Amino acid sequence: MDRGLYIAASGMVAEQMRQDQIANDLANASTPGYKADTVTQRSFGDLLLSNSATGQAVGPLALGVQANAMTTDAAPQPLRETGEPLDLAIAGDGWFAVRTGQGTRYTRDGQFSASPQGTLVDSQGNEVLGRNGQPVAVDAQGRVDPTAVGVFALNGAAKQGDNLYRGAPAGTGTGTVRSGALEGSGVDPARTMVDMIASFRAFEAGQKAIQTIDDSLHKTATQVASPSGAS
Repeated sequence: MDRGLYIAASGMVAEQMRQDQIANDLANASTPGYKADTVTQRSFGDLLLSNSATGQAVGPLALGVQANAMTTDAAPQPLRETGEPLDLAIAGDGWFAVRTGQGTRYTRDGQFSASPQGTLVDSQGNEVLGRNGQPVAVDAQGRVDPTAVGVFALNGAAKQGDNLYRGAPAGTGTGTVRSGALEGSGVDPARTMVDMIASFRAFEAGQKAIQTIDDSLHKTATQVASPSGAS
């Protein structure tokens, strides 16, 4: 089988993964506290070509590409005022902690509300934890004391879905909690759309390469191999 088919196909698979990541980012361009991802790619490795008669090196031939890893940019984003008393944002570094059925998870999305039990919860109904590791109480006026809400440092933050993260707790975060504000999404829609177009063009290039190789193989099988050279 022609090696070029595998090289082109590997590039298409890598770009498909990149397009899935970009589409997810675009879908969360307005999600508070969302952190954008980046898919990195690397070569499978190079094959060193040499002259079969003299042994002289000709040069390397790439064996294809693969999606190497997905990284998340966890840098804090600008805050926007909402005026809602239970909207909270962290100015600086740190994470909110919430208690889920799978254990403690972390988020930068501070779009909270009050539960029937009078505690602060996220959009999934998970209780938000305070500095003491206990649920945060909402007062009779529907407000919370921002200083009572925990801000935690986190190592190795990894996405778990629903804008939640897990990782290794590393003490108290350096950021401060502001009420009546939310952190913006880390997605730049214009730049992300440009990335989507570039990825689509790369995917198309892989398709065209496969079509060209397929046409060449077809001609080889039907014309070159024919005694008369006719199709």
